[in-house]
Amino acid sequence: MHRVLEHIDQHLDAALDLSQLAAVAHFSSFHFHRLFLAWMGEMLGDYLRRRRLEMAAVHLITQPRTQILPVALSVGFGSAEAFTRAFKVRFGASPTLWRSELLKQRTANSKLGQTDSKQSQAEDFALPHHGDSPVQRPQGKDSAMNVKLINRQPQTIAYLRHVGPYGEPITRFWQQVFYPWVVTQGLLGVPRYGISHDDPNITAPEQCRYDAGVEVPADFVATGHAFKTTIPGGQYAVYRFKGTTDDIVDAWTAFLRDWLPGSGLQLDNRPCFEFYPLDGSYDHATGIFECDITLPVIPL
Repeated sequence: MHRVLEHIDQHLDAALDLSQLAAVAHFSSFHFHRLFLAWMGEMLGDYLRRRRLEMAAVHLITQPRTQILPVALSVGFGSAEAFTRAFKVRFGASPTLWRSELLKQRTANSKLGQTDSKQSQAEDFALPHHGDSPVQRPQGKDSAMNVKLINRQPQTIAYLRHVGPYGEPITRFWQQVFYPWVVTQGLLGVPRYGISHDDPNITAPEQCRYDAGVEVPADFVATGHAFKTTIPGGQYAVYRFKGTTDDIVDAWTAFLRDWLPGSGLQLDNRPCFEFYPLDGSYDHATGIFECDITLPVIPL
């Protein structure tokens, strides 16, 4: 079933039907349909529609100059009209109006930040991050980012999944669930990954998925509640972050909202993630750590 959700996310721009996804899960169509509903709490068709619209919302934010039709096609809608109707049902406004209002809020909050050194009011638009509150624009900081474009090879990881609100629950998940599992598997001193599959400001908190992972050999056998997958290879934009868990919210925001729209690049359907390399520092006294914020990118 994890493979099914992964397949859906990687093929949102394609036709996805019951028999195809049942084959991914190695179930008959009849049993798969029942199991998906029982496991996810929603019908397969409803889930597909939700994921397409949630990813479309992210594309609308990170590609403010892109027309509606390419966004619609990128998440599997056959026309701008069909996409607009579905988007309005989900978000209460047309894609054009929804994005326009968010851009107005961004401009207003940016001006507020120039005159008020205190934390600005939270914006109501969505970007992936660890926190469970709406993201905010960094105040009084240099917006320039040292971003590198790299090509990554596919990498096998073993992971444990957290389903539920982001923020503090993820911190507890790393400390109380993932780290003890890493110790029992003898995987200390190995690069790690934090993968946020859903945007906590678009997806309902109880439906958000987060994977804590660690690099393993291709023949590694995942046991218990652990799973194994492959981080796709290809081109990624990488920003080396150094700060606290509070600071990383602003870093994600600046990367996606400020750097990406002017880069000539766009996100594709591979997951965004934080990569924790072996040379990444961590200060127990201050909570300051290093990681690579990593975006999968393709040309516009």
